[in-house]
Amino acid sequence: MTNAPLFFYQRPAFWGCVTVTLSFALDQLTKWFLLAHVMNPPRNIPVTFFFDIVMAFNRGVSFSLFAQDSRTGVLVLCAVALGIVALLSYWMLRAPSKILGVALGLMIGGALGNLIDRLRIGAVVDFLYFHWGPHGFPAFNVADTAITIGVGLILLDSSLEGRNRSK
Repeated sequence: MTNAPLFFYQRPAFWGCVTVTLSFALDQLTKWFLLAHVMNPPRNIPVTFFFDIVMAFNRGVSFSLFAQDSRTGVLVLCAVALGIVALLSYWMLRAPSKILGVALGLMIGGALGNLIDRLRIGAVVDFLYFHWGPHGFPAFNVADTAITIGVGLILLDSSLEGRNRSK
């Protein structure tokens, strides 16, 4: 059995597409539930001494950098996000490993989740807030978590790939 084609479920791109779907759906589901049921009315909900559920609208990119209130600014951020999604998708479809496919899928799903927020309400919905006393990390969401985990998996994949090459 030489050069037999891989079944579709064995391909890294398949697992990347599954991950895009799951991360996007989980992000949108949590935001919908939060807006429709939890934050009506908006408030701060202490969960532990270091974690709260809050209602925040991020009109910029990471940590509210380049915040945009105008519709044109929002559309520019959306266009940039779509360009990044296109590049990541191209990379994912050619991913040589399942870890890389899943990593890119997480990043694409997260980027699409935040993109939908921008188009729908003009800002990204953030609600997870970790703090220690008066010091806190900016609020974030499931999409941001997926993107961060995706970056970590890319680093792991490149580390594993580097080890394999050095043998």
